[in-house]
Amino acid sequence: MKKELVSFEGVHCANCSAPMQGEFCHECGQSIHTVLRPMHHMVEDTLDMVFHVDGRVFHTLPPLFLRPGFLTMEYFAGRRQRYVAPFRLMFVLSLLAFFVCHLAVDNLDIMKVQTEASAGTGNFAKDLTPSDVRARFEQERKDMLQQSGQSTTTGNKVFNKLVEIERDHANHRLSELGARPIPAESNPDIGFESKPVNISWLPDALNHSLTRSAARAAANVMAMKNGGEQGAEARERMVASTFHVLPQTMFVLMPLFALLLKFTYIFKRRLYMEHLIVALHSHAFLFLTLLLGMLLYLLHGWVATHAAWSGGLFRVMGWALEIWSLLYLLLMQKRVYRQGWFMTLVKYGFLGWVYFTMVSVAVVCAAALGMTN
Repeated sequence: MKKELVSFEGVHCANCSAPMQGEFCHECGQSIHTVLRPMHHMVEDTLDMVFHVDGRVFHTLPPLFLRPGFLTMEYFAGRRQRYVAPFRLMFVLSLLAFFVCHLAVDNLDIMKVQTEASAGTGNFAKDLTPSDVRARFEQERKDMLQQSGQSTTTGNKVFNKLVEIERDHANHRLSELGARPIPAESNPDIGFESKPVNISWLPDALNHSLTRSAARAAANVMAMKNGGEQGAEARERMVASTFHVLPQTMFVLMPLFALLLKFTYIFKRRLYMEHLIVALHSHAFLFLTLLLGMLLYLLHGWVATHAAWSGGLFRVMGWALEIWSLLYLLLMQKRVYRQGWFMTLVKYGFLGWVYFTMVSVAVVCAAALGMTN
């Protein structure tokens, strides 16, 4: 739609009284258009803004995935308006990727629990009423206690593990009957007091916080070892907390990777900001690949129930995605820094090894923080 030509002669800015030479004041930047307009005009402006943003997304995602280094070279050449900004692109894709990855992990846990429960209802499947299920559970608990040869369950990890397994089976049968589950017993092995952290050069408040974090981590580990409902809840807390910390961890790695690029290509005399743009586009591609991989996994889980033959097809697509990721980063490095293939391969191997180590340490730290929840 072509805009009509508007004459601004004799028109002054309502904010600073400067003579207008266009739709925006060259002195203060205020628009000549008033915000007090009919509602349908506001809807039209909103739709125009949304479609403009969508247009940039459509111009950005295909070359990001299919053309290694293209967006980076366009950014260096000054052609930036039609593409999503590098940091915004990486930020949005990282949030989407970790969100879908969390969904995939939850889906895997649900499938595992359903498989174990359906395969282990065993003797409880014969019970027709909730009272029969509860009575059988109590009887089996007494029988296991007698077989253990102990009068108390304190410290008996084998007994606690077996009881939790049977409780899960009984609760699965109770859910089929529409009854309330059997509540988990308090486990004396989980509520222990850990040794206080006392680092002399740290403030007392920080030492106290570290002590509580260590106690929560130890309790979560013990709960996961014992299994049952408490173990499942501890595992769910740890996974959720880890995925909550991972995005912030990746943002810390971003400038470090750019610094690594600066060191590796020190004789290229490029600015640090140029290396940061390379790092942002590289990570945006990796997050897009992770997002596509997780979507393939979820789609496979849904399609496999209707077409078992599709498993091989999804595996081939997953392998192709992994191979393209490695090849993409190599081609991007070659195109952006313009060195010979030998030096590019050497530096690509060095960067990959160092960065893989950095990511491994970051993931371990994120998992450790997740265990303290």
